[in-house]
Amino acid sequence: MVIKPRVRGFICVTTHPTGCDAAVKQQIDYISARPKIVNGPKRVLVIGASTGYGLAARITAAFGSDAATLGVFFEKPGSETKPGSAGWYNSAAFHKYAGQAGLYAKSVNGDAFSDEVKDQVIALIKADLGQVDQVVYSLASPRRKHPKTGEVITSTLKPIGAPITLRGLDTDKVKLTETHLEPATEEEIAGTVAVMGGEDWQMWIDALAAAGVLAEGCTTTAFTYVGEEITQAIYWNGSIGAAKKDLDQKVLGLREKLAAIGGDARVSVLKAVVTQASSAIPTMPLYLSLLFKVMKEKGTHEGCIEQLDVLYDILYGGKADGTAVERLRHDLTDAEGRHVELIDDAGRLRADYKEMAPGVQAEVLELWPQVTDENLYEISDLEGYKADFLRLFGFGVEGVDYDADVDPDVKIDNLVDMT
Repeated sequence: MVIKPRVRGFICVTTHPTGCDAAVKQQIDYISARPKIVNGPKRVLVIGASTGYGLAARITAAFGSDAATLGVFFEKPGSETKPGSAGWYNSAAFHKYAGQAGLYAKSVNGDAFSDEVKDQVIALIKADLGQVDQVVYSLASPRRKHPKTGEVITSTLKPIGAPITLRGLDTDKVKLTETHLEPATEEEIAGTVAVMGGEDWQMWIDALAAAGVLAEGCTTTAFTYVGEEITQAIYWNGSIGAAKKDLDQKVLGLREKLAAIGGDARVSVLKAVVTQASSAIPTMPLYLSLLFKVMKEKGTHEGCIEQLDVLYDILYGGKADGTAVERLRHDLTDAEGRHVELIDDAGRLRADYKEMAPGVQAEVLELWPQVTDENLYEISDLEGYKADFLRLFGFGVEGVDYDADVDPDVKIDNLVDMT
C-alpha cells in the first residue's frame, strides 16, 4: 500500500515502515562515523528501547561500543492492510542493521511494568549474556498496571497548588492557544508518581540484582527533563515534575545498591526534543519551535542521537580520539564564559547544557512574548518542529519514495512477543 501521513492533534495515525528504517539508519550512521566509546558497556539492557531517547541509547551502545543489546518495548505490528506502530518498525530496522554488523540484538515486546516481562528478560540474560553491565530506563507511558496490586494507575498533566493558564500552539491550525489547567489533586499527583516516577526502575534493578544478572561495575540511568522558566510551571513544578523528583529520590537507593558491586546509578537530564509525549504538553510545541530557532542559529541544536552520544561520553569518560570528559568540560567554558558542570548539585548528569545555556534561554524568553499567529513561521522554527514530528512516524525522511508501495507487515527477528 501507499502510506501517507494522517495527523490528528499530537498523534499521527499512520506510520511508514521504509521511512522508519531510513531514520534509524541515519542515527546508526551518525554513531558509526564517531570514534568508539572508551570503556563503553558491552551487554546492555534498554527498557523502553523502541523510540526517542531509548532507541538512541540502544543505537549508541550497539554501534558506539559494539554492545550486545536486549530491548524491552510495547509496540504493535502491522498487517497486510494496516501499518504498525513506529516503534515496531524502528525496532525491526535496529535488529536488521545490528544483525548485519554482527551484533547481538534481541527484544521482548510486552508490558515492561509486569513481573512476567521482567522474568522473561532475566531468563534471556542468563541464557544469552550471563549478566549486563548497563541498564537504561526510558519508559514513557500514560498508565501502568501495578504488578503487585493489579491496579491500573493513570498519570495526569496538571499543575500543583494553583491553576495556571499556559500559552501554547495548535500545530494543526497553526494558531496560538491558551490552555487553562486546574491543579492536580493529591490522588492525581500520587498516580502520576506511580506511573512516571522511580518505583518501576527500582523494581527492575531489584529483580535483576536478586537474579544475579548485574555484572560487577554495572551502571544504570533513567532519563529526565528539568527545563527552565517557560516550561517549569507545567513540567518541573507540576504533576510530571513530582514524578521526576521521585526519580531523584529513588536513584539514591539504587546508587547505594550498585556501589556494592562497584557500579553506579544516575538520573540523566536530556534536552527537550520532539516526542509523542512532549507534543501533548500544552507549552512544549511553542517552546520547542522557538528553542530550535535559537539553537540552530547558534549551531548547537541536537536531536536524540546527538544527545545520547554526548551522554555516553559523560557516562564512560570519552572517545577513542581522546575526547575525554575533562576536555569536553574545558571546551565548554569558552562558549558563554561560564563553567559547565556535567554533574549538578543533585547528582544528575547534565547532557542538556547547550539548551540550558543562559544565552539560549535568554533569547527564547525574549522571543516568547513576540510570537503571533502571523509571524509564527518567521520568529520560530515551526517548520523544523513539524518535520521532526513527522519523522517520528517515518515521514519526511530523505531518500524515501513516499509514492511507492510498501508492505506494512514487517517482522522483527529475535523477538519474544508477550502481548
